[in-house]
Amino acid sequence: MNTPVYDFLERYAGSGTVRAHMPGHKGRSPEGCGFGAAFPYDITEIKGADSLYEADGIIAESEKNAASIFGTAATFYSAGGSTLCIQAMLAAVCGKGRSFICGRNAHRSVMNSCVLLDLDPCWLYPEYEDSSVVSGKITAASVEMAIERYRDKDPACVFITSPDYLGRLAPIAEIAEVCHRNSMPLLVDNAHGAYLAFLEDSFHPVALGADMCCDSAHKTLPVLTGGAYLHVGNESFIPEIKRDMALFGSTSPSYLIMASMDLCNKYLAEGFRSDLAETVKRVCDLKKRLAHLVLPDTEPLKVTFYAYPCGLRGYQLAEQLRENGIEAEYADETHAVLMFSSSSTGEDFEKTAFAAERLMCPRILLRPPQIEITEAVRAMSPREAFFAARETVSAEKASGRIAAESITVCPPCIPIAAAGEIIDENIIKILKMYSIFHVNVVQ
Repeated sequence: MNTPVYDFLERYAGSGTVRAHMPGHKGRSPEGCGFGAAFPYDITEIKGADSLYEADGIIAESEKNAASIFGTAATFYSAGGSTLCIQAMLAAVCGKGRSFICGRNAHRSVMNSCVLLDLDPCWLYPEYEDSSVVSGKITAASVEMAIERYRDKDPACVFITSPDYLGRLAPIAEIAEVCHRNSMPLLVDNAHGAYLAFLEDSFHPVALGADMCCDSAHKTLPVLTGGAYLHVGNESFIPEIKRDMALFGSTSPSYLIMASMDLCNKYLAEGFRSDLAETVKRVCDLKKRLAHLVLPDTEPLKVTFYAYPCGLRGYQLAEQLRENGIEAEYADETHAVLMFSSSSTGEDFEKTAFAAERLMCPRILLRPPQIEITEAVRAMSPREAFFAARETVSAEKASGRIAAESITVCPPCIPIAAAGEIIDENIIKILKMYSIFHVNVVQ
């Protein structure tokens, strides 16, 4: 497969052209800069380099390559991560001021989109498991119930997150069938699942019926941080989606990021499937070795520790792994999450297994925190709350106050209280569990 973006940068880097244009480094790094090899390839929208949001040249060609690899109606690049893709998807489907049905375990970028577009999220609460607000089960039946419940609000779409942060996958095909039967588009935050299209049987949301989804390429593929895809399955969204991306995206998207996505196309087309299959096998073997420590039914590239049966908290478990040279993706009170990819080596897996099998587990049985996640009461719209006068108070004194912004577990930026919601004693209990001791509230 060709790599038109990278090839252009390679030619330009070697051309000797006087760079009387941005950026200011002119393709040369300061003396002693260890990052110097990247500078010649970092350019702006000069002649021949195309323009991301008006692409009709090398970027458009590269995006078409990506669409053919993923099997989508269209695929568009983001140099602003999945956040930009989520904002654009919601703008395209909801416009301004509409309601939409949204899984409560959504990323903060969804709430930020609600503020920017004045959207009204109709929350679909998952069936929470393992005392965690970042993960839970969403089923086709629960989506159908939500559609019926909120029908009078005329929601524009259903938006869910799959995989979620602990690695649970939703039944996308079944949910898509429910949505389409009710004449409602399905949008999916698939930030952690770009690789799902390349399993033996594709589990990619678009392949399973989603109308649009986002993938963070950088999370599971060899792409620079910030690289993401907006995939379109429903062709009716293609004409305007670039306009919506331009509304939120930088007018100076990184060519380094786009070049890394361009090169990734070649890898995905030529060698990735076999590498991925080998990695999935290694992760599966690791899960079997650590079966007494990890959740069983998680996505193929995540290993999710449930810490409490070990007599540890998730933070403590992650710290022990860190002391043995293993840095986790995420840890909280109850869990620690490891993410692997086709770039992970056999040595990485063996080192992880060795460290995990030697965890210092106290001979005590910890009880998971007993939290009850109840439906929040909204007093203001997310936009009204965000732009209202605010003050910072201790979490202990926040009962009855209105959240001035989404209060999130970060990472992964999942809202405990969304902007405009009333903070109650149960929310305060959850805030303490996640070591959040001060919050911004409406004056």
